[in-house]
Amino acid sequence: MGRLFVITLEGSFYSCKHCRTHLALSDDTLSKSFHCRHGKAYLFDKIVNVTVGEKEERTMITGLHTVVDIFCVGCGSLVGWKYEAAHEKSQKYKEGKFILERFMVLGPEGRNYLSSQEDQILGVI
Repeated sequence: MGRLFVITLEGSFYSCKHCRTHLALSDDTLSKSFHCRHGKAYLFDKIVNVTVGEKEERTMITGLHTVVDIFCVGCGSLVGWKYEAAHEKSQKYKEGKFILERFMVLGPEGRNYLSSQEDQILGVI
C-alpha cells in the first residue's frame, strides 16, 4: 500500500461524516434535487479524496445507469456513486458526475443530516 495523499479544501465544503476527510466544495454542487435510499443526494461535477469500486449496472428511478460506488480514502466508508454511463438519452448529462449521499457526509460547517427514517424515529417529521 502506498502513501496516502489527502487534498484539503478551503472554504465551504462537504466531508465524510465518519472521519471528516474533505470531499467536495459547496460551490461545486450542481443539484440538490437527487434522492437515494437514505434520503437526499447531491450531484457534483468534481470531488476529491475518494476511491471507486467495481462498475455495475443499476436500475434507478430515471432508468438504467452504469455506476461505480465511491468510498472515502480516509476511512473507506461508502459516500455515494459516480455515473459512468447513462443508457437513456435524456440522462446523458449525468455521465462523469458524482453523487454524494447527504446522509453519509457532513455539510458545510460540519452539519449532520438525518435520514428520513431517523427523522421519523426522532419525531422530527
